[in-house]
Amino acid sequence: MSSGYHIVVCGSIVPDPWQTLEPVTGPSGPALKNEMMLPAVLDPWAGHALFEAADLARRCPGSKVWLVSLGPKAKLQQVMMTIGQKAAFELVAMDGPANGFTDAAETAAALAGAIEGIAGLDRTRLLLFGGWESASRGAGVTLQLVGERLGITEQFQGVDQLSVQADDRFEILERIEGGCHQVSVCQGPPAVLGWATGHLPEPKNNPQIGMQNMRLVMPALQRAKTTPIPNEGLAFAEVTLPAQLRETRIVKDQSPEAIAREIVDWIKE
Repeated sequence: MSSGYHIVVCGSIVPDPWQTLEPVTGPSGPALKNEMMLPAVLDPWAGHALFEAADLARRCPGSKVWLVSLGPKAKLQQVMMTIGQKAAFELVAMDGPANGFTDAAETAAALAGAIEGIAGLDRTRLLLFGGWESASRGAGVTLQLVGERLGITEQFQGVDQLSVQADDRFEILERIEGGCHQVSVCQGPPAVLGWATGHLPEPKNNPQIGMQNMRLVMPALQRAKTTPIPNEGLAFAEVTLPAQLRETRIVKDQSPEAIAREIVDWIKE
């Protein structure tokens, strides 16, 4: 496609998955204990979407990538220092909550509003990328709702591969049940693609891309508007960690067959 694509990636930040998360109830509702002290990373599913977007933009001259992110501004800055060295993009930042206790519909409304405000965005060339799932906003519907608000009805979820055909159509590989894939053909943009893991490895750090991104990232963070998510009509009855149950019994001089039989009987119960 000679004019390229305008690719908007929706992706937020999440606590580093190596951290132990403890839910607490605060004055404004559920939250994570010491949330602002936890190290943050780009949501892994959103990361796949960003890397795929950067690769598509590289292969299609004239394309441009925006990363639209809703999260605490201080945390966004920390994460952008790292992710900004891996892919070229222009950041659209919103200063707001990034935990998993925000309503998907209200989050989608905020994201759609930010996308509509991007200067120079051509909606006829728009490809909306994001994670099929999320490590924080795992409702599984946020990206779909953003697409609906933007009037995009061509939506594909669980995408592992996107191939541009000679006639500018897309061939899309989507995950379906049973470990199988479905091959779909899309006539072209606008379209929504929720990425699974994709097929690209995480790019290496590139200091040149990092310096190029930082010239735009820092002003974008300074312009970030406060975007509260009021969660009107949403209530949490209880937020707790999954219960762990461990029953240990020490038995000596028992044959492997007897141990196996006891385990099978326990599973049947």
